[in-house]
Amino acid sequence: MENKKTILWFRRDLRVEDSILLSIKAKEVLPIFIFDKAILKSLQKDDKRVDFIFKQIEKLKISLQKIGLELVVFYAEVVDVFVYLKSLGYEEVYASVDYDNYALARDKKVEELLTLHRLNDCYIYEPNEVLKADASAYVVFAPYYKLAKTLYTKEHALKYEFSNSKLSNFENIDKIHEIENQTIILKPFAIASINFKKNSIVYEDSKVKLSRLKDKIASYIERRDYVYEQATSNLSVDLRFGTISIRAILRELIKLKKLGFETEGFFRQLVFRDYYAYLLYHFPILHTKDFRKCINYEFNEDYYNSFITANTGIPIVDAGISELITTGNMHNRVRMIVASFFCKHLLLPWQKGEQFFAKYLMDYDAASNILSWQWSSSTGIDAQPYFRIFNPYSQSKKFDKDANYIKMHLPFLKDIKAKYLHDENFLFNNEIENYPKPIVEHKFASQRFLNSVRK
Repeated sequence: MENKKTILWFRRDLRVEDSILLSIKAKEVLPIFIFDKAILKSLQKDDKRVDFIFKQIEKLKISLQKIGLELVVFYAEVVDVFVYLKSLGYEEVYASVDYDNYALARDKKVEELLTLHRLNDCYIYEPNEVLKADASAYVVFAPYYKLAKTLYTKEHALKYEFSNSKLSNFENIDKIHEIENQTIILKPFAIASINFKKNSIVYEDSKVKLSRLKDKIASYIERRDYVYEQATSNLSVDLRFGTISIRAILRELIKLKKLGFETEGFFRQLVFRDYYAYLLYHFPILHTKDFRKCINYEFNEDYYNSFITANTGIPIVDAGISELITTGNMHNRVRMIVASFFCKHLLLPWQKGEQFFAKYLMDYDAASNILSWQWSSSTGIDAQPYFRIFNPYSQSKKFDKDANYIKMHLPFLKDIKAKYLHDENFLFNNEIENYPKPIVEHKFASQRFLNSVRK
């Protein structure tokens, strides 16, 4: 390793501090990031995630320069990048793990060109670390979590330090290197060079968010579901792109626990994130297929179009969709309400809902999104029982009592009393300007779903 020209491929670890990637010792290292044309071609040109990533890459370049390294940025098909780098004498590449279908297929192609070392920088546990006595994977979270807790040691929160590896010589580091038809095209370092638009959003630093964890963790379990309150950590985007390490959060939890804070509820959610990636790793069929084929779906295009345009007539659902499209975010409790409504009230296949979320979510993670949708539809591993159907009205009344969340994202409803926005009868029997009546009735839709279940 130490005598080879080595590529450090930043993917889901866009930071310098506590980086396993930068702890690798090699004779020469070349840090790179690839704006993958295969992914970007399907995105809208004002996609907020691309803007976020580009801004993090700008920060990463500066941070790397401070430790004597540089970041080479490519805009190309991934395989073309490694064909080119192999021709320059690079022999191996290190990168963080990624378990979604596209990433696995992409990495397989890279492995045919160079030696690829995958590093677990994204999760607490390795996918084969938490297994049954017979070495098979758990399917139920409770026993998985029980064993995961017993296996957890201070090593899981270890902080990684820079290895002081030497930068490999590379020309035009300050440019974006586009590869098209095996030709290198040098472009200015700007988001326009990858054919996307810059937006004016200022993203809060992940360290600032982490510093507030102390203020939120005491009431996290009790308040996290209240959709208008800022009771969650808001670290999901940072974890998704690795602008903060999972280990930094674990170290913060250790510190807070020593101060007397109850931290297990938050730790459990971090392990749940691991569990979803673990399931996708061990059961790749879950990428697209039901684990339990128990629902007779009916794709109704009118229902679907009402849903994706925030015109279902159910305020909490439409507020969630509006928040998603406008900001790229959606409160986790609202995600559950919305997904349940999509699958069980509208009888639409979860795959369509998952794809819609994937189009907009800033924190989109294949494992978390896919498995969450399967949980909501009752077709996944360890999913909620099929007969559990969220009533969107009682959910909004409980978790958004004053309708502050609804009115924030549907401002044309600001003059309607909150109690009416949680009242199905009112919404069915009264005309509201610029807002449709509900497209389905809760009792009818619930019974229709139950009738569709294959017993």
